[in-house]
Amino acid sequence: MSATERKIARCVSCDGFGWFEDEFSGEAEDCDWCAGAGYVFRDESGRDKPIPKRDYAAVAAELEQLEVERLREMGYQGEARKPWRQAIRKDTHLGRNPYCRDADS
Repeated sequence: MSATERKIARCVSCDGFGWFEDEFSGEAEDCDWCAGAGYVFRDESGRDKPIPKRDYAAVAAELEQLEVERLREMGYQGEARKPWRQAIRKDTHLGRNPYCRDADS
């Protein structure tokens, strides 16, 4: 697919997550539709196909921007935090900074 024909779109099968989790067993596996990327190439006729791994470098910036938009739609408003800086992990093993002897760092 040439650059003028390709459009990157969110995978309709996994809604951009790239994987499915079995609600009973908890097992996760990659989405077959997008090959785990969360996004697909959509041609002019509306057919989707997985983005080939060899094309990832060429579309990385666009995929990153689409992922930021998807996260914003889900309500994400911040930036990534180290586990020891996450309030939910306070007073847990993961809530301690492994690089610092002080537990409050």
